[in-house]
Amino acid sequence: MMSNLYPAWLPDMFPVNPWTDKTYDLLYQIFRRDFLENHVYYQGNSVWFFREKENGKEIIFWHLTSHEVGKQGGRIPDPRRAERLPWARAMIDNCQEPEILAWDYLEGNGDIKTYIWLKDYDYLIIMKKYQDSTRRLVTAFWIEYVHFKEKLIKKYKNRIQ
Repeated sequence: MMSNLYPAWLPDMFPVNPWTDKTYDLLYQIFRRDFLENHVYYQGNSVWFFREKENGKEIIFWHLTSHEVGKQGGRIPDPRRAERLPWARAMIDNCQEPEILAWDYLEGNGDIKTYIWLKDYDYLIIMKKYQDSTRRLVTAFWIEYVHFKEKLIKKYKNRIQ
C-alpha cells in the first residue's frame, strides 16, 4: 500500500508479512515508544491502561496485536490489528482531524466508552471514560464486518453531546 493514500499525520503500517518469531518483539518496541515511554493524552485528559503482564508484555499489548480464540481466552496473532499498531497513538493524538470520528457513548451497563474511529480506513480504538475524564485504553482493532460498522454509526448518532 502506498502511504500517500493516508492522511499525512498517520504513520505507515508496520510490515507483519511474513510473521516471524521476532514480530511481536518488534511490535512491542512500537508499543513501548508510544504508550510506555511517552504519556498519552486524549483531549487533554490522561490515557492509561492496566500494567498487568502476560507472557512478559502488558495485557493491553496483546489486545492491540492479537485476537481471542475460543472461550479459554487464548490469543493468536491478528496481522490486521498488529500492522496498524503505529496508528493507535497517532489517532489519539490527532483525534480532531477530519478523518476521525471521536465520541463518547453511554453503554447499556452504564459505562461511558470513548470511540476513536478512522472510518475510511476501518480502524477503531475503544477507551473507557472515568468520572475524572481520564480514559483507560481497552482495545483497538481493524473492523472487518459491515454490520459492526453499522453498529458504530448508530452509536455515533446516539453519542453523548
